[in-house]
Amino acid sequence: MAAVRGGLSAIFSLMDAPGPPRTACRDRVPMAAGAPLRPGISVVVPALNEAANLAAAVARCQSAARRHFPDHEVIVVDDGSTDATGQIADRLAKADPRVRVVHHDRPRNLGYAYKEGVGLARFEHVLMFPGDNEGTDEQLDALMSRAGAADIVINYISNAEVRGWRRRLVSRSFVVVVNTLFGLSLRYYNGTALHRTALIRSVTIRTDSFAYQAEALVKLLRLGHSYVEVGTPIAPRAGGRTKAFRLRNAIDVGRALCRLLVDVRR
Repeated sequence: MAAVRGGLSAIFSLMDAPGPPRTACRDRVPMAAGAPLRPGISVVVPALNEAANLAAAVARCQSAARRHFPDHEVIVVDDGSTDATGQIADRLAKADPRVRVVHHDRPRNLGYAYKEGVGLARFEHVLMFPGDNEGTDEQLDALMSRAGAADIVINYISNAEVRGWRRRLVSRSFVVVVNTLFGLSLRYYNGTALHRTALIRSVTIRTDSFAYQAEALVKLLRLGHSYVEVGTPIAPRAGGRTKAFRLRNAIDVGRALCRLLVDVRR
């Protein structure tokens, strides 16, 4: 419990930490669309400076989608990349109409990219797959094959040892804190989850931070929606470094958890 208390103290202290200026539109990404959803899956692929990994990530998503769904699309969200990520995404979209691309003029963060992709989705199921291609074929098959088994299919990492000990410690601490705060018992909150598109659009995700999936899961599970968890391995990154542990992201995640605690207790 000392670790939990320490984690909670660190999170709440972030409420007073200075953050970057916000614009009015950042927390108002539309997640609803008027067109009827079609059978199939939309895969949202956020990418920030992932030129070395994006093409392989998109190919992996499309191969898995073809195995499990009658139709699919991949929505690449180029989150203000300064390398060739945007050009690669455009090239992929030009070669295949099932690949769609959104470009940001500056980084908007992972949660913003996810919400934008969900709002654009045209199919009945939606999931996020990272542009760094850290996921695996086994992961996608496990998630997609269980579509319809529950309202939400939640993935957790079965080979966390491929990550450094610091990242494992932070991830585990986050899980313990969220479970303690909200009375849940999930194994992982920051991984890929397969949602019914209409259902994920029914909740408001306020954060743009890396805690976007945690916010969505807490709200949906506390409403009583069903879920299954499936453990799969991840693959080491082929290039680049994770963006998860930048100071700004840590501050945003702490604030997101504080707002979420207030929201669910109203």
